[in-house]
Amino acid sequence: MALAPAYAAHRLTSAALHASSTTGAGHTLEIFLDYACPFSAKIWRFLESQLLPSFAQESQQHISVIFRHQVQPWHPNSTLMHEASLAVEKLNPAAFMRYSSALFDSQVDYFDEATVNLTRTEIYRKLADLAVGVNAVDDRTALLQLLDIQSSDSPTNKGNAVTNDLKYHVKLSRAQGIHVSPTVVFDGIRDDSVSSSWGLDQWNAWLQPKLQQ
Repeated sequence: MALAPAYAAHRLTSAALHASSTTGAGHTLEIFLDYACPFSAKIWRFLESQLLPSFAQESQQHISVIFRHQVQPWHPNSTLMHEASLAVEKLNPAAFMRYSSALFDSQVDYFDEATVNLTRTEIYRKLADLAVGVNAVDDRTALLQLLDIQSSDSPTNKGNAVTNDLKYHVKLSRAQGIHVSPTVVFDGIRDDSVSSSWGLDQWNAWLQPKLQQ
């Protein structure tokens, strides 16, 4: 599926790798992830450390890898974490992947038990501190301006400055029938057989027949 220009940083392969797919001959691997999901964190670390580097090889240059948001409501703070990543992308697109890694690495800090006594605003501040701490943004105030809910005597329930961005990604996920994370879609076809426990050999065995199509 195509990637909207506003979310170009969600393409995890480099521009050089993507160049080969713009001819129409390339393949697309979409990975739907939830920042608050332990299994998503597991597949992300493998993706970052092994799978993406393997795609940089000559034989795999025609695979475009796209990060997709899969916000799962049973992880309440997932919404806030995904909002924060979208806000970071608006301020510094080049840091989207770095901040995503930081969110996965620190996800336990946003689990239910760790945040049960925190307000939504306090969690946004934790997320902003994390962004500054990993040099994803240098202006904490600007990030919070995108995240904070503005109080009003006449509430309208309109969310924050990235609510519409999050709606877009949630609609995209629902349109493809994605139910859980991680979920993988290859060339538009969902494949629920992919596991976060797979190693590189299993990924290659899964990919090779698809690359011949």
